[in-house]
Amino acid sequence: AVDESELLTVPDGWKEPAFTREDNPKGLLEESSFATLFPKYREAYIKECWPLVQKALNEHYVSATLDLIEGSMTVTTTKNTFDPYVIIRARDLIKLLARSVPFEQAVRILQDDVACDIIKIGSLVRKRDTFIKRRGRLLGPKGSTLKALELLTNCYIMVQGNTVSALGPFSGLKEVRKVVLDTMKNIHPIYNIKTLMIKRELAKDPELRSQSWERFLPKFKRKNLKKRKEPKKKNTKKEYTPFPPPQPESQIDKELASGEYFLKERQKKRKQVAEIKAKQADAVKKRQEERNKAFIPPKEKPVVKTKKASTEKKIDVEAIKEKVKMAKKKKLGALPVEEVKLKMAADEKKKKKK
Repeated sequence: AVDESELLTVPDGWKEPAFTREDNPKGLLEESSFATLFPKYREAYIKECWPLVQKALNEHYVSATLDLIEGSMTVTTTKNTFDPYVIIRARDLIKLLARSVPFEQAVRILQDDVACDIIKIGSLVRKRDTFIKRRGRLLGPKGSTLKALELLTNCYIMVQGNTVSALGPFSGLKEVRKVVLDTMKNIHPIYNIKTLMIKRELAKDPELRSQSWERFLPKFKRKNLKKRKEPKKKNTKKEYTPFPPPQPESQIDKELASGEYFLKERQKKRKQVAEIKAKQADAVKKRQEERNKAFIPPKEKPVVKTKKASTEKKIDVEAIKEKVKMAKKKKLGALPVEEVKLKMAADEKKKKKK
């Protein structure tokens, strides 16, 4: 009886056997070819490294031609080609060279355990400014985010123009594609990098291979930090009425309602002058009030009378007497003359005895 967990795991250091001429001794029936165009700025580099490209492809019996007039690279199988998949690898090689991948990295595609993925990101974002910001986010400050992604996925990643070229193992390419597409969808790559780091640590534990890792992986929630600003004046919709609004009153209608229409010109002028004078009087009154504010004295705080400390204290006569007695007992200052003479005589007697 064999454990199912053992069947699912691949032994360490196991490699798929290489495809040799013995596997296909008769070769290929038809000739296959692929061509790709390259931009003008890549012409100088491709022209310089083309002999190395031809040498690498000749080892696998694939011919390569460079057309500088048309700006294209072509790879073709020959009569000696025995590997049917090598033409696909050669096609990927010239594609990577056209997408600014250096020859030292691109030639690795001819190995069996290396694959490539060219991710088109130009059409994923509408605005050009937003696209440039998100593409820069994928690179990170001084290319640090891209370097971290390369270390975690074991892939070489090249961000150029509207595409992202990745080169490495299949498992790594899958992760790179997910991170790139999420970045273009406005999900920061640092979240995916954190998840990849946790997965890398979990893969080291043999007990967790057959278990689900969902409980260990972090769950990131999207937060809308920018809230829509509410307007200061909110326009409330009025109830719909089929009747039109009433016609506004004209100046004549207002004069008829107030009775001003029937007054004479002199009376109208008098009324206008009286209104102007009343307004002027109000303005003068307000101005005078503002000026008088400076002359209004402030309210003084009430004076709090402090209680005088009682000078009369009871004198303890007995305590003073005791202090005087203690002072007499203590010898303060220099000794009297008689005591000094006695001491000197005592010192001389001691010296004579010695």
